Amino acid sequence: MTSVPTHPPARRLRRLLTAIGQWFDSDYTPDGADRMRAEEDRVDWMRCIPFIILHLGCFAVIWVGASAFAVWAAVFLYVVRMFAVTGIYHRYFSHKTYSTSRLGQFFLALWGATTVQRGALWWAYHHRHHHQHSDEPEDAHSPHVHGFWWSHIGWITSRRNFPTDYSKVKDLAKFPELVWLNRFDTVVPFVFAVGMWCFGWALEVHAPGLGTNGWQMLVWGFFISTTALFHGTSCINSMAHLMGKRRFNTSDDSRNSFILAIICLGEGWHNNHHRYMSSTRNGFYWWEIDPTYYGLKLLSWTGLIWGLKPVPQSIMEEAERADHHASIAAAQKAALVHPEVSSLKKVVPAAAAIAVATASAAQTTVPRKAEGPAIHRDVTELSHDNQGRTAAQGGAVADQG
Repeated sequence: MTSVPTHPPARRLRRLLTAIGQWFDSDYTPDGADRMRAEEDRVDWMRCIPFIILHLGCFAVIWVGASAFAVWAAVFLYVVRMFAVTGIYHRYFSHKTYSTSRLGQFFLALWGATTVQRGALWWAYHHRHHHQHSDEPEDAHSPHVHGFWWSHIGWITSRRNFPTDYSKVKDLAKFPELVWLNRFDTVVPFVFAVGMWCFGWALEVHAPGLGTNGWQMLVWGFFISTTALFHGTSCINSMAHLMGKRRFNTSDDSRNSFILAIICLGEGWHNNHHRYMSSTRNGFYWWEIDPTYYGLKLLSWTGLIWGLKPVPQSIMEEAERADHHASIAAAQKAALVHPEVSSLKKVVPAAAAIAVATASAAQTTVPRKAEGPAIHRDVTELSHDNQGRTAAQGGAVADQG
């Protein structure tokens, strides 16, 4: 019996139904997850619909308006949920830089799910894959391989990047509660959005002086805050391999950026992280601001987490050597670009000789000659003349004695 070929319209309909099914069950892959991951990279417009809705929701501010409470709530929720991305999805689920209990792990996964950035296992799988193939063709979001916009948002819209490869996160996949949250990854964001509306409605009824309501809190607390959160997080994929400085000579082009560290609560020290990913802190020095680490340190005092992993001394010594070599290279480059810097090596000793000669001349009894017209001469030559004159004066004094 020969198989009947599938016509393009039928394939399109099948892909459409699969995409709709995946909005409710991210593990729904009727053709197999491996087959989806083997597809070519391209934008799947069905995957774009949630992002379009998220961004369009921000424009509803035209109708709901703004209040000080709603705006500050959006800022607060950005910071709290950015910490969930950086401190929970990244530094715990992806790299296990600290420990917690199974109940604490579930609580952290719930917190991370409010970020609307898929499930913890999907996030950890892709990030571990990124470190394994950073800036190589296999890297799903390298700006050097795929370009800026694909690394920023395009890669998420590709069908091949949608399924979770549970074989790459076996340490997490053994917990059924985590698998459930990862599989039904729209449940928590939906509950969070409804909660924002209910919270705003309650404030309108019981605290009308705040000037907010359900729809306003939904727009500011969910749509605007979540959109800003998404693009802030994506900046690490698209920009942390393009802007900033490199302390460590890693195999990729990861960089350290103070600006990205502010936007993403310490994640901007990306070159540090790629050199040693097992440390709880990304800012290796006290002046490298790392709010995520500060928050995790506070959480460790509550007993929810423990065992924060430090930066090894060998890595710190390597960092010091790298900074030392970078300083020397910068000084040499400055001498080439600005030759006047190297001329100070001649000017400073000459100036010292002039000062000594002047002091000696002031103490001798030899009468001074009348000053002639000013002559502009080389500073070094002038210092030699003064030294010779001082020696002659010293000899005359000795003869008089």
